[in-house]
Amino acid sequence: MANINVERDGLADGMPRDERGYWMPDKEIGVPNPVFSWPPKPRAALKWVKDYIWPVNLMYMIVATVTWLYLTPELSRMTEFRAGWILEVFARNQIMLIALATFLHLRLWTQKAQGFQYKWSPNWMSKSRKFLWSDQVRDNVFWSVVSGGTIWTGFEVVMLWAYANGVIPFIDPREQTLWFILILVLVPLWRDFHFYWAHRLLHIRILYKIAHYVHHKNIDIGPWSGLSMHPIEHLLYYTCMLIHWVVASHPIHMMMNGQHATFAAILGHGGFDEFVIKDGVKVQSAASYYHSLHHRYFECNYGEMGMPFDHWFGTSHDGTPEARERMLARRRAMHGS
Repeated sequence: MANINVERDGLADGMPRDERGYWMPDKEIGVPNPVFSWPPKPRAALKWVKDYIWPVNLMYMIVATVTWLYLTPELSRMTEFRAGWILEVFARNQIMLIALATFLHLRLWTQKAQGFQYKWSPNWMSKSRKFLWSDQVRDNVFWSVVSGGTIWTGFEVVMLWAYANGVIPFIDPREQTLWFILILVLVPLWRDFHFYWAHRLLHIRILYKIAHYVHHKNIDIGPWSGLSMHPIEHLLYYTCMLIHWVVASHPIHMMMNGQHATFAAILGHGGFDEFVIKDGVKVQSAASYYHSLHHRYFECNYGEMGMPFDHWFGTSHDGTPEARERMLARRRAMHGS
């Protein structure tokens, strides 16, 4: 990696950075979910619930509902696996995936619309032989679309067929409204739970060497990096959708589960702490600085703070020098010097 000259490369922007130009947090990072605090912290827990729902997860709920109502074939067509309706679902998923990742990539990484402002890494996408075609962007697009979009659709197609044939428990939101809303609200929390354990499994040496290394080639992450995974990892990643085989639900829940896994990966690897709209107007991005540290340091921050397993198991890293020393001490204890 080239040496970074803060003045020369446009990083002298008043942003909180270390001597290498990497983002340094000026706020608490990796704060455990107060819902799980003991003794209880009811005021903090209520604030967390509000922030949990509004606005990001509410948008996931709306998108999944609109997808079911207007962008999904009739359930009666899905009693058999036929190319027509399967291709409709495949095209719809790929269009949504490509549109979201392309919009963010073009604005933030191609046009560099806000330069390094609020950018975590001092580097842009890499040209390196470790990537397919020696190009990080092309590599990431390939794994995201060819593997990610296809496997996501495969899970959804099987699930829709199962709903259509009464193979899995199905609820009617008009008759079980409270249960419908409860499951809808809990889907992102389930995703945090599932992601942590699936991710820890992928860091077992054999799975890392045959699959997870593809994702970890991306140290400086961008929107296309989120779903840049080996097919084995995609298969494990999307098993979050299988919970609906045992928990009574509606196709909207299943779709939200799959869309959350897809879109959260794209947004969570955006690479910027905030998005500048215009003239100083900015919004908090849905990207995860917490997870970006995992890409830099590997053996930390396996999950997100919805389910604070990293905090409980001592693998949380908040970006401070003290956290880095704790991580290095843990790695020395695990692997030696």
